[in-house]
Amino acid sequence: MHERKRVLVTGGAGFLGSFLCERLLADGHEVLCVDNYFTGSRENIAHLLDDRNFEVLRHDVTFPLYVEVDEIYNLACPASPIHYQFDPVQTVKTSVHGAINVLGLAKRTKAKVFQASTSEVYGNPSIHPQPESYWGNVNPTGPRACYDEGKRCAETLFFDYHRQYGVRIRVARIFNTYGPRMHPNDGRVVSNFIVQALRNEPVTIYGEGTQTRSFCYVDDLIEGFVRLMKADDDVTGPINFGNPGEFTVRELAEMVIEMTGSRSRIEFKALPQDDPLQRKPDITKARENLGWHPTIPLAEGLEKTIAFFEKRLRDMR
Repeated sequence: MHERKRVLVTGGAGFLGSFLCERLLADGHEVLCVDNYFTGSRENIAHLLDDRNFEVLRHDVTFPLYVEVDEIYNLACPASPIHYQFDPVQTVKTSVHGAINVLGLAKRTKAKVFQASTSEVYGNPSIHPQPESYWGNVNPTGPRACYDEGKRCAETLFFDYHRQYGVRIRVARIFNTYGPRMHPNDGRVVSNFIVQALRNEPVTIYGEGTQTRSFCYVDDLIEGFVRLMKADDDVTGPINFGNPGEFTVRELAEMVIEMTGSRSRIEFKALPQDDPLQRKPDITKARENLGWHPTIPLAEGLEKTIAFFEKRLRDMR
């Protein structure tokens, strides 16, 4: 028999959070979506508001939250350089204070708690692809450190609460993910390229375009989240989630221009400081522990994402 749970999703009105809320409701759970709307949007969850099992609370996770829940997914944190560098001190607080607050809540309620970590904990990696055993190559004082080191500290807190208090934890390291509901101005490569191509503007590549990324469609990622949360308690993570298919940034740009029928040309600009040159997950642990691997090819996912942005840009006119 299906067990209905009360599930808290912090950052639930964001790109990933809204898809997770949707999935949890479809699985029959009660969902409390918490968001301060810094990068999240009411528009992302508008279609869920009439569901009697869905509740929304405007709240900042840097402050404690007193609710009764069975599971917690902590997704609250701006995740693109444009947004997390806007207020770097607040970004660190969101990762660190946010982790302390959700872990304290999990300790009190005996809830299972999930941390949305990031491939950025690996920094500019000297190992390729990146396994979970790799400790990373991160600049602790650079402009990306507020996000990279904030997430690394959050992982530390999760494992310390697990060891010291027996809190049941799950830690997922998320590689580049894309899909509908991405913010059009988040500065990420997929949304940037699609928006520029649809507007027939120059498609901007930073560096020579030879740096590589691995792109995972959002539905595949959410499936991984759910499987990790359902796993036995000895499967704490960290576990990489991403698509091991590797593309250069230039290949992605050319693919987007072709799929949109754009008249855009490619324009090259200087590479930002500490931007990783290679990013590809080793997903052996996800395969072995969860039976998980991505199933949606890049072309199929891009088609759905482009359709979303076409409508979004029409509605903005």
